[in-house]
Amino acid sequence: MIKLLHGDCLELMKEIPDGSVDLTVTSPPYDNLRTYNNTLEWGEHVWKPVLQELFRVTKKGGVVVWIVNDATIKGSETGTSFRQALYAKEIGFNLHDTMIWNKPNPIPTQSNRYQQQFEYMFIFSKGKIKKFNGIRVKSKFSGTKVKKHRAVKGAHEYNEDGFYLVSSDKLKGNVWDFANTKGCNHPAIFPEQLAQDHILSWSNEGDTVLDCFMGSGTTGIACVNTGRNFIGIEKDETYFNIAKKRIEEERVKNESYFRH
Repeated sequence: MIKLLHGDCLELMKEIPDGSVDLTVTSPPYDNLRTYNNTLEWGEHVWKPVLQELFRVTKKGGVVVWIVNDATIKGSETGTSFRQALYAKEIGFNLHDTMIWNKPNPIPTQSNRYQQQFEYMFIFSKGKIKKFNGIRVKSKFSGTKVKKHRAVKGAHEYNEDGFYLVSSDKLKGNVWDFANTKGCNHPAIFPEQLAQDHILSWSNEGDTVLDCFMGSGTTGIACVNTGRNFIGIEKDETYFNIAKKRIEEERVKNESYFRH
């Protein structure tokens, strides 16, 4: 099921039943960094009720992935990201993890500060997380022989000589490397693989995923490719039409693949 809604997310989220969403993967506006075709109305008076609505619609044990960053105004970062994370805790979410999206191709910044090459990915959970499908990656030290150490006693299975071998893979860390993405006539596209990895991590096939700031539809495309239901909300008509077209093209492509 793919449901795309054009309009203000604060109004349209009211149509979503309590506790019906397994996962939200979204990237809200970053302070005043972009105007989004001059349709942006943003501030505490918006993001607070958005977080309240997300808490309401999220299932117990469900997750919200909130990808965000701060503007720099008069030489100081706003800190809005942190205020949003702390407010989410105030209204009942757990701050399960503070992850980092590291960008190997950062956009150049002013000369008196280091290049801004990461964004925050706050993982909010409604109570104890019920679904976690940890992504595993190849271990750099695969096969290395490690001697038993009292500080990690019980963490590994040691042989009778007091050694263990490092396994061939390990759980992925919470700093994810993805390059900036361009195209689709949208100013802030996040990589499809980033959305897909979060969807695979925090939900199961057949679950319902929400993106209340749908933008160009990247989360929806990832849902099509992973067998999740998707609800997407976008206020700007131009971006809504872009997202609708991209998601439909992906859906048709998937149907064609499975027919063969």
